[in-house]
Amino acid sequence: MAKLRTDALISLLSRVALLVVLLAGSGLASAATPPASNPVPRIGVLTMGPGEIFWERFGHDAIVVDDPEQAEPTSYNFGFFDMEEPGFIPRFLRGQMEYMLVALPLSQDLDYYRRVGRGVRLQWLDLEPAQATALAAALAENAKPEYARYRYDYFTSNCTTKVRDALDRALGGLLLHQTESRSTGDTYRSESLRLASPSPWLWLGFDMALGPSGDRALTRWQQDFLPRQLADDLRAVRHPNGRSLVASEVELLPQRQAPEPTDGSVPLWPWLLVGTMLALCVANAGQRLERSLAALAGGYWLLCGLLGTVLILAWACTDHHALWANRNLLLLDPLCLLLLPGASTLLRGRSPSQRFRILLILVALLAGLACLPLWLQVYPQRNGHWIALLLPLHAALAWRWTRQPRPART
Repeated sequence: MAKLRTDALISLLSRVALLVVLLAGSGLASAATPPASNPVPRIGVLTMGPGEIFWERFGHDAIVVDDPEQAEPTSYNFGFFDMEEPGFIPRFLRGQMEYMLVALPLSQDLDYYRRVGRGVRLQWLDLEPAQATALAAALAENAKPEYARYRYDYFTSNCTTKVRDALDRALGGLLLHQTESRSTGDTYRSESLRLASPSPWLWLGFDMALGPSGDRALTRWQQDFLPRQLADDLRAVRHPNGRSLVASEVELLPQRQAPEPTDGSVPLWPWLLVGTMLALCVANAGQRLERSLAALAGGYWLLCGLLGTVLILAWACTDHHALWANRNLLLLDPLCLLLLPGASTLLRGRSPSQRFRILLILVALLAGLACLPLWLQVYPQRNGHWIALLLPLHAALAWRWTRQPRPART
């Protein structure tokens, strides 16, 4: 009887142990199989090469969201504007232009770049599921018509800085933290001139119009207003655990147009040589060339005066902050417009007034003042080449027509 009771007890305990094992296994299986949830989107960054149109010279980029529940990835592109929109041109001139974020199928976005021959690279990012989901949701919300527009600034709020800022928010400030203290010494001017160099008129416009704010050394964070620079910095970013932010990279389209220029430096000596030669020609021109010289001087003063007036209006009447306080105003002096009556007098073979001579000296002295902040390195503007070109010419014109009170008559 005792043996039977023992056997029954052992059998009962065995059944209980088996039940415990089964329950534990069921719990482990439940833990290993997560509850059904929304699929996590993949996030990527498109980087487009430069194009031929002047606003394409700096390249472009966009954020790609690959949602498994969608038929194809979506490209979130911050670079759309409408030149036919009422008031577009006046807002552009005032520095109050607006761009838009547009969400469109990736294949549709790539079609334009394929047709014009601009290269496209895609960087897939290694984000935490929560980060990727939050970024995708924020982009979808931002792309709604009521939120899609934003105030555009060429350097500080453009299609690339919008991509940079969206990624940085999703990463909890990681991108800013790893780029804000690094600098290559490049400036808004040097980068603008480098990328605009294939288009001489665009290069000239940037160099003449940018004020001293364009010559401050940029951190890598600020330099990420350029698509290629942002792509380079994304490759260098690491998560706190050491993982690279960029998981993989692929070329979607080859660059068939000219590649991005690598150098935009401005050598001083050609400008100084031309300025010196022009000044010597003015100073040593014979009396027979007096009227021809007066005509050329009149055209030069008209050009300087008009350009200087544009720079003053840009400073006083627009939100183009990069153009403010431009020291080229000392060289492209609006006072030159007041010299035009004197040029007309010289063209008629007559002696100009004393007021004309005083204005000539004043214009030359103001041009000379452009050297002072450059020499002192006080909030410098890198316009030494413009000084080398224009100061000798202003000085030579002043020397010629203040030294000779009356031109030769014919």
